[in-house]
Amino acid sequence: MTLPETDQAQWPLDGTIFPVAEIYIEVSPEPHPFHLAEAERARESWGREIAANPHLFDGRMVLQRSVRITDGRISARAHIVPYSTFLWWRKTRAAGASHIFGMPMLVSSDGALIAIRMGAHTANPGRVYSPGGSLEPEDIIDGRCDVARNIAREVMEETGISLSEAIAEPGWHAIRMDGTLTVFRVFRLAATAEEILARVAAHVAADPHPEIDEAVAIRGPEPAAHNYPEFIPPILEWLFARVRGQQTA
Repeated sequence: MTLPETDQAQWPLDGTIFPVAEIYIEVSPEPHPFHLAEAERARESWGREIAANPHLFDGRMVLQRSVRITDGRISARAHIVPYSTFLWWRKTRAAGASHIFGMPMLVSSDGALIAIRMGAHTANPGRVYSPGGSLEPEDIIDGRCDVARNIAREVMEETGISLSEAIAEPGWHAIRMDGTLTVFRVFRLAATAEEILARVAAHVAADPHPEIDEAVAIRGPEPAAHNYPEFIPPILEWLFARVRGQQTA
């Protein structure tokens, strides 16, 4: 399947949440053109990054290039790049690349969204958002990225929670913000927020190298309640509007 270059003019407007019927991310074995063009600058930037935070690890992840959103179908061509290349792209937001990543919206039995606060040693220190992370080589099956596999792995690694315990609501949704597509799905857990926070705290305490500091129970859409990345407040507004609607139905 050959995809044309990204045409963001055809994407939904920034900050708009839209339903997603299918996610097709094909991974090319070739180097990402952005990586080839920016390798030297990415290395220089990485030197500054690790000087400021020596705990960072330059692993491998999937960065997209060609992206199409048509009738709720996300199609993309992607390449495996060093994490340092992604961090450099995140600073420049160059048009030659795009970032797609998945998140589960974990809702407790008493209606709270369970998020996580990232550790000070990570590239997103203190940020609060749903557990998740970029697509990685282990999420590639038969040349395509499996987003469901990715979010299940990330949630287990960060919180110790298996998504097999949760009830998934039908369908995915996505939001576009500044060259990034966040793809998410709502999962409902049988436990209360207090029970889930205690469970995650035990997982973090037992992990010799935890990525997160703690889990956080979010009970409303107030955008300044925590140190959120920009894509989270619109999702919170959408999510809690749904929760209120279901409570009054």
